[in-house]
Parts: sequence; C-alpha cells; structure tokens
Amino acid sequence: MPPTSSTRRRTATPLAPLEPDAFGEREARHLLWRAGFGGTRSQIRTLAGWGLERSVDYLVNFEQVPADEPAPGLFDKDIMRPPTMEEEQLIRRARSTRDEDLLAKLRTERQRRQREDRKQIRAMQEWWLTRMIETARPLEEKLTLFWHGHFATGYRTIENSYHMFMQNQLFRAHAVGNFGELAFAMIRDPAMLAYLDNNDSRKDQPNENLARELMELFTLGEGAYSERDIKEGARALTGFSFEDDAFVFRNNNHDYGIKTILGTQGSLDGDGFVRAILETRACSRFIGAKLYDYFCRSVPLKEEEQDAGTRAIVRAMAGTMLRNRYEIKPVLRELFMSKHFYSDGVVGEQIKSPAALVVGAVRSLGTPVRDLALLNDALGLMGQALFQPPNVKGWEGGRSWINTSTLFVRQNTLAFLLTGKAPGVRAKADLYDPTALVRELAGERAGDPRAAAEAIARFTLGRERERATAELMALAKDAKGEMTPALGAGMLLLATALPEYQLC
Repeated sequence: MPPTSSTRRRTATPLAPLEPDAFGEREARHLLWRAGFGGTRSQIRTLAGWGLERSVDYLVNFEQVPADEPAPGLFDKDIMRPPTMEEEQLIRRARSTRDEDLLAKLRTERQRRQREDRKQIRAMQEWWLTRMIETARPLEEKLTLFWHGHFATGYRTIENSYHMFMQNQLFRAHAVGNFGELAFAMIRDPAMLAYLDNNDSRKDQPNENLARELMELFTLGEGAYSERDIKEGARALTGFSFEDDAFVFRNNNHDYGIKTILGTQGSLDGDGFVRAILETRACSRFIGAKLYDYFCRSVPLKEEEQDAGTRAIVRAMAGTMLRNRYEIKPVLRELFMSKHFYSDGVVGEQIKSPAALVVGAVRSLGTPVRDLALLNDALGLMGQALFQPPNVKGWEGGRSWINTSTLFVRQNTLAFLLTGKAPGVRAKADLYDPTALVRELAGERAGDPRAAAEAIARFTLGRERERATAELMALAKDAKGEMTPALGAGMLLLATALPEYQLC
C-alpha cells in the first residue's frame, strides 16, 4: 500500500521520528548523556526495554518525579542585605563628621560580610554539584545549567550569593517550561538587573546594557534588531529595579513616553519590550538554535551561517515552539524522538562540558565523590566555574572546552575519582573497586580480562573502537587470566584517559 500524503509529509520533515524498533542500548545511552549526565548499564537497559516514547516521556516529564527541594534557610539571605535605616544614618553621620575610626569600623564590617558571602557561594557551588550528581530528574539540572549559561550572570560582578541562588532556583522552576515566562521573569531578576546595571537606569539617563544583551544574546541574536531598538528598549526598561531580594518598579524613574521597538509602537514598558521580541520570528529561531547547539551538536547561531540541513532542523524546532506558544518541552520531546538525534553525525560527537565530565563519571561509573571542594575547584580549572560564567555571553562550549591545560586537569580529575590521588596532594591511593561495575557490564564473563576490557571500552566510549579496545586488551594480557579490582581500575583509568572519553 503506498504511503498517504500525510505520511509522506511526516517522514519528510527534518525531525521525522525514529522508528520504534531502532531504539536500542546505543540510543538509550545517547539519550541519557544528552538529556542528562549519563547513566549506568542498568539504566541504559531499562530505557532500551521501555522503548523510545516511554523513555523520552520519562525524562522530559520530570515533574512527575518527586523533587528534592532545598531545605528552608539552607543559605543565608541576609549576608549582603542593604543597610537598615539606623545604619544609613550612622554612615551619613560618620561621613559628614569625617569620623575615620567609625568609617574604618564600617569598612571592616563590610569586608567581613563579603568574606562570608564568598564562603557561601562556594557552598552553593558544592550544593549544585551534589544536586547534579544525585538528582532523579537529570534533564531538570541539565536545563538549569543551560539557562545559567544562556542568561549568563557572574557572581564576581554582583557579589551577592543569595541573588545567584534565587536566579538558580528561577532557572530550575522554568527549566522545561515557557520561554516567554522566563524572559518576563529575567527582566525582574535581581541578579540580572545588578549584573547589567539596570537598577541604575532612569528616564533621564537610560542604561542600554540589559536592552542590548536581552536582544543580542538572550532572545534574537546579532543582526535581528537596530541600534534604535536598543535605545528604545532601554527606555522601556527604566524603573525596573530591585530592593534587597525583591523586584521593584520605580515609577518615578520610568519613561512613559511613546516608543517603537521592533515595529511595535506604544507606551511600552519592560513587558511590552519582551512581547515585541516574542512576536518576531527571529526569537523562536534563535532559541531553537541555542537548544540544538546544546543538546545536539555545535552549530552557528546565525541562520545565514548554517548549512541547509541545520537551518531546516532549527526552523522545524522554531515552528514547534511557536505552535506551542514558546513551551520548551514539546520542542525537546520532538528533538529527542527524532531520527536525526540518533544519527551518526550526532551520537558520540559532542565534547563533554566539565560539569558533564565530572557528574557523568560519578553517575555512570559509580565512583565515590571523594572531595566536593576539590571537584568544584577542578570545574573552575576546566573552565566551568558554577555561578561564574566568563562573561555575559556565557560559556562558548564545544572545542573551547579542550586545550592542553584543561585536558591535563580533565585526566587528573578522572584519576582522582578512580584512585583518590590528586596532583600535589600527599595521600595514600584509595582505588575504586569496579568489581560490581564490571560484573554488570560483562555478566558471566566478568572474570575474563579480555571480556571485561571489551565491555569497559564499549560502555565508557559508547561504541566499538578498535584502537581503544586494543589498548585495554594490552592490560588484560599481563593479567595472566585473572580479573582483579586493581586491573579493573587500571582499565577504567586508561579508558577515561583516552580522547574518545571526552565525547558523548
């Protein structure tokens, strides 16, 4: 029977679904790495048994999995609180009377608070790293990390750890939700308002930072707006500020005049500005490209620089986004269900971010965490300090993750997880015992070093790679037929040091 016209249209789309019987362990492993931070052999088998649709729905509908909410008061919101009225009066009096002793005392107190706040941001980094490792909702944390790099805000600029925590919670709440709602929330976010100086923007002197980055980096991309749109957008955002931990609209600072932004005219405020952005086709295509770049493969964000195939896929994602009024979940579901997502040009071709490398090793190999502070420092050395993107553009990702310095840290970090040994730290080796892992991977043949080597190579590298398997086999030859925990750890050390392990 010939296919109907509707069938032909469906299979001709660039995001045509993968045939259900084509979803096996290779595809399940890929899905777990891209929609999360990898998985165990057992988890891979479970998803392969469930099939494509059930597996994707389980990951994207993570709200059905119980959430691990932070304990109330987990972090101190008052370390960097604004001064009280009495404190303000004291400061003014000290300055007017030039009381140097009192001024020095006030400076000392301010410095003490700053030190405490720097301690708290480190605690937050370790808390988030732990959350990524332990979460039962991996896509939620993967998206929280995505939005953190997209709406990039750095702690060192704002110097308020609790505002960074609030923003992190905001990203998590909107992780797979509506992009428009997130955009409206971001122009009210204290961390973002401080980072881009909008809290100092007023009608007689509008600050253009937030308006410019909102269009260029957060919603539209370069070339989709004019300098006049920036100036008019800055006027629309005047008065959008915050007090302590809450957004405030300063009516006296807002410009109520008529503005024209992206072809929309009126007495627009910040919300009107965001609505004008969402009504442009460039917005859905830009966000589609960012999601494709993050979950699939590195591509140019400018449409004119994309090849025809990429452009068609991004436009398909944008179309899904618009049909669903900027809901992100249907876009990701369609992508994760597509034949393209599991194609050879996508699987095993993405360089792991530092977070994916560390979190994925613990989650998939079952290594001990050992020392959160050391792992947190390693993320920074590898170029991905949590709560501290390099600039407002966020992390570049892709090949930027790898250079001679970061590759050295990557290998040392994996060696630390497997052995407990870190460069410059005098400590007795504490080898991770992979016996249970090898048994899970190789089954009845777990006692055979050659079988174990094949199974470890296949699991850690994602596919049969002759050179890699041969290198692990060389270790097995010296084992005299005996599979020991030390040999298993050695095989994992070698496998994770291979260039192929940097990919997922």
